[in-house]
Formats: sequence, C-alpha cells, structure tokens
Amino acid sequence: MKATLMLLFLAASAILYSQDKYSLWEEGKMPYYKENPVEEYEQELWGTRCVLNITKPELTVYPAKGANSGYCVIVCPGGGYSLEALYHEGYDVAEVLSENGITAAVLKYRLPLEGSSDTPELLPITDLQRALEMMRGMSDKYGFDPGQTGVMGFSAGAHLSAHACSKEVQRPDFALLIYGCPRLTKENKAWLESELFHRKMTDQEAKEFDLVGQINSSNPPAFLIHSVDDETCNYRESTHYAKALREHSVPNDLHLFQTGGHGYGLGRKQDGTDQWIYLAINWIRRQ
Repeated sequence: MKATLMLLFLAASAILYSQDKYSLWEEGKMPYYKENPVEEYEQELWGTRCVLNITKPELTVYPAKGANSGYCVIVCPGGGYSLEALYHEGYDVAEVLSENGITAAVLKYRLPLEGSSDTPELLPITDLQRALEMMRGMSDKYGFDPGQTGVMGFSAGAHLSAHACSKEVQRPDFALLIYGCPRLTKENKAWLESELFHRKMTDQEAKEFDLVGQINSSNPPAFLIHSVDDETCNYRESTHYAKALREHSVPNDLHLFQTGGHGYGLGRKQDGTDQWIYLAINWIRRQ
C-alpha cells in the first residue's frame, strides 16, 4: 500500500513539475515568414549541444517548484544569431530557476535566416515580444505576477533582451544580461550586418540598435554579469550599459569576474563563475 502511494505521489510530482511546450504562433499566422525548405538540426559545438536553422519558435515553460516567488523569467540562449545554445544557456538555467521558485520559460526564437524571411532582422525581437505577451497572459496558470515578467539573455540572447528593453510594447519588467554586447561598436555593427540583417544597416537602424544610446529612465532594472577576460564580448559592453542606466537613475547590479571567458552558461567552480546564478536569483527576488 505504501509503495503504491509513493508511486502515485511521484507520478503526480512528475506531472506537476513537467515542462509545458507552446508554439509561439498559430499555423499560418507567423509574421515575417516565407515558405522555405530549411530543416532544423542539432550539433555538438564548443562542448555543448546547439540548435541550428530554427524556423519554428516555441516556449518551454518550467513551472516554479516549492514556494512560488511570483516572478517569471524568459530565458534567451546565445549563439551569435547563427545558432542557439538551448541546453546550457537555456534548459539547464531554467531548471535552476524553477527549483528556486521562479517560473522560467526558455525561448527558442527564430534565427534570422535569409531563406525563411525577407526581413530576418525582425524575427528574434518579434518572437521575444510575443513570448512576453504569452507568458503574461498565462500568469494565473503558473502563479506569478504579470507585472514581474523579466528576461534573461546570454551573449546574442542578451543583445536580444536589451533590444526588448528599448521597446515601448511588451517591454520586460526587469532584465538579466549575461556576457552581452549591447553597444554599437564598429565590430558589433559588422556582426549584426552579417548575422542579423544580412545587409548594411540604415542610419535609423543603427540608431535603434545602439542599445546603450537608447537607454532612458523608462528602461527596466538590469542585472549584468561579465568576465574581464572575455575575448568574444568585451566586459566594457556591460560596464557601459550599467553606467548609462545609472545616469538615468535606473537600478542595476553589475558583477565582474576576473576570469571565465565567454559562453559558460551556469558557470564553473574553478573560476567562481558558478556564483552568478545565485546572485541573480537573489536579485530577482528583490525586485
């Protein structure tokens, strides 16, 4: 009898804490989409599983476990807008947030592929804004405050999250930017033109994507993590963003690690970068 009850309890727990998967758009209603033969696939790169050729966006929701904090975080993996590190910068992170009472939703956003859209630069931001709208609409189901719906992005995902912070529609309530690159430096402009726009940016687009220059008092509070030895996205990307927030009296926390490099996801014990997620959880609960 006890064994039977235990099995029923475990089954119920599995159902309660299982992940829920949602398509972002109804069939035939996906904006900026064109028919294409592109096929999604996974590949092991830099020691982690990555997903390429994403043309069908979706949300994977991890309900808060234990004492629900009332917060929700949409996690945006990085990958330079050419792929997405959905596992170590997505699902693994969401699991930790969920275990700490925070509803987490991993966004598999459309990659800006020329073959799947005539305006590829609009795909990631449109998907993130849709994800914010969807999660706020499901706040009662998952037990969080719709006015406490934030974003967490890694690298290109942090760029995407900072872009959402500059928008007036479906702006996140707070943002966690992990080794991101929000400035429009010469190098970042070349990267965006190559991987996001697939063409030269107009002057107006360059102004819009100067995400540090776009900061004003309406920006949401931000939590920033970077490593000083990051050779992919210089740590000054985060210090400049934090400085601009301070100049407009927007609350922010900035944490720098001496070593760690780039793309470490939940971090490593040997260089101390594994501390950031718990600093982040503490910060979220203080919003």
